[in-house]
Amino acid sequence: MGLKRYELDETQWLRIALLLPGKARDPGRTGSDNRLFVNGCSWVLRSGVHWRDLPERYGKWKTVHRRFSRWCHAGVWERVFATLTADRDNQYLTLDSTIVRAHQQAATGGGGKDQALGRPRGGLTTKIHMLCDTLGRPLRFLITPGQASDIAAGVGR
Repeated sequence: MGLKRYELDETQWLRIALLLPGKARDPGRTGSDNRLFVNGCSWVLRSGVHWRDLPERYGKWKTVHRRFSRWCHAGVWERVFATLTADRDNQYLTLDSTIVRAHQQAATGGGGKDQALGRPRGGLTTKIHMLCDTLGRPLRFLITPGQASDIAAGVGR
């Protein structure tokens, strides 16, 4: 059976397989279907559809979504992206950002201190920084207060 649309090929899978939880030496259940799960997540994220429209071959959409959320909170995806970003085959990395204006009531909410709201001259803003590889593919996103510079966000990332 050939590769389906949006699925990882063998070389892509081998680069991330050891970074994922559920290996035989890990505590808890083993992830015998990690590749199927990652392919399902990739299918939803790359096609832009709702989780409910996930094809049945990837499993129940709610189960896949719940596991995706658990991995997000556990930092699994961050580890994968950090490892892929550190790839020395990237000849050039590009950093760009955009500013997003926040409503004046955004700072009055009950959220924690880490809201990434800045107060430059234009009012409350947040800045979204994006790191891209040589081919322009996004590798990492960082959200900072609006007054943060691109170079400060890029140093040590």
